[in-house]
Amino acid sequence: MYKILVTGANGQLGLCLKELSELNKTLFFTFLTKEELDITNEKQIKNTFVNSNFDYCINCAAYTAVDKAEEDKEKAFYVNVMGVRYLSRICKNFNTILIHISTDYVFDGENNRPYKETDITNPISVYGLTKLQGEKEVMSNTNAYFIIRTSWLYSEYGSNFVKTILNLYHKKKELKIINDQIGTPTYAKDVAKILLDIIKLKNTNFGVYNLSNEGVASWYDFANAIFELKDIKIDIKPISTESYPALAKRPFYSVLDKGKIKNKLEVEIPYWRESLKKCLDKID
Repeated sequence: MYKILVTGANGQLGLCLKELSELNKTLFFTFLTKEELDITNEKQIKNTFVNSNFDYCINCAAYTAVDKAEEDKEKAFYVNVMGVRYLSRICKNFNTILIHISTDYVFDGENNRPYKETDITNPISVYGLTKLQGEKEVMSNTNAYFIIRTSWLYSEYGSNFVKTILNLYHKKKELKIINDQIGTPTYAKDVAKILLDIIKLKNTNFGVYNLSNEGVASWYDFANAIFELKDIKIDIKPISTESYPALAKRPFYSVLDKGKIKNKLEVEIPYWRESLKKCLDKID
């Protein structure tokens, strides 16, 4: 029976892992929230590992407030870089395989084809930069790791685009949604399931992997699909990024190529609209 530590357990991915863990009798989980385990506290991490022989650590802990990070650079750096440094070093010392969650925002969005893991990274936001630096900490401090770059995460848990859009429907007669940022909406539960499959299959093809749902969409497409699948009639107008200024720049194109993870880790990835329907069925 593998023993697995999940950090940042109250986030979307952490909560999806928790739900799936209850159906899984071959894996033993320890879920710790940021209040229970602060990954920027090296001593606290060490004490957590001393008391348990973890086979895997799934690091869901991160500073993810993309716009806020532009003004709160120090905190974003401490969580996404220093915290990952401490965690990866301790994982190596205790022979724990680290599964670290990263982002499509490590790319600048200037590509005209889906990004491969080998493409040049060039983040255009503080958030993206700190996540890239965190990836480098993992690579520098341990050899047994999976870095999973994912995109546009949503679920029935926490705060995300799907829940925000549904809440806005009750407050506004018309919505204006950006249509010139292209990526792939990704159901956090699909990511959680694949992470557990990697563990159960004892896969040791360590490295960096892209993982999002299949397909391509703009935020406008995403919003339309939410209302269509919920059978809600509302007026949605497409707008440009320039019409909706934000503190942090976003990549205009951040579709991820999943060829590597499908071949090396032998995973099956659902199409984004199919997964969105499953999620919406769980949201009132």
